Amino acid sequence: MSINKYNPDSHNRKSIRLSGYNYAQEGLYFITLCVQDRENIFGSISNGILTLNTIGKIAQKEWLNTIEVRDNVELHEFIIMPNHIHGIVEITKDKSKTEDNIGFKSPTQTIGAIVRGYKIATIKQIKEYIAHIDSKSEYSKGELQFAPKNQTIQSKSEYSKGESSKGESSKGESSKGESSKGESSKGEYSKGELQFAPTAPTAPTAPTAQTINTIKILDYKIWQRNYYEHIIKDEPAYQNISNYILTNPEKWYDDKFHK
Repeated sequence: MSINKYNPDSHNRKSIRLSGYNYAQEGLYFITLCVQDRENIFGSISNGILTLNTIGKIAQKEWLNTIEVRDNVELHEFIIMPNHIHGIVEITKDKSKTEDNIGFKSPTQTIGAIVRGYKIATIKQIKEYIAHIDSKSEYSKGELQFAPKNQTIQSKSEYSKGESSKGESSKGESSKGESSKGESSKGEYSKGELQFAPTAPTAPTAPTAQTINTIKILDYKIWQRNYYEHIIKDEPAYQNISNYILTNPEKWYDDKFHK
């Protein structure tokens, strides 16, 4: 008979969710998702300029795809950093049900479900991409074709035309509370005018062999198990968080997630 030894990571794991809070209710949430071991697999930052590689572009596409698969979700500012993602997610009422006046009811429509769905989608896409590289040996030959230069994702209106796709996150160490909408920003978003987190002005770079090997070593367990979320309580909090997201590349070397 085998005896399982005590493991503090698995036997004493504590949830970082806010006890008793309904994460399916309407509101704005600041989410952060970290790569396992904070490995820099999505791209690089030089002189405050973020350049996503192809794997980073997959993470960006799947984040945007969230609003295609979930009717009650709106995406606000977000950014794919080399080893984590910051984003503001809004849970809204179900537009497909006019009688729904109290937002989400299903446990499958919570912040946790949104994050899980995003993680699953990105892992699947990245795994398929690396398998394609291995099977074609295109990476070693330098034959991979990337997106055209200056191709950027600018707004929900473009995305809804089928020009891009999307996806989850983590909670900082700040306090929590009930959220309220940043109406001015959401107004811009609904018009298709809200600019998403800045990316490099050029085409994505190829992921390095080291990046691909790192992902394989992680056995495609790309994401840290937990994520962080902060309930946005008011308009000033929304503006502060929005500014933090958009200026994140400029502060990369001082970022607590920097490795």
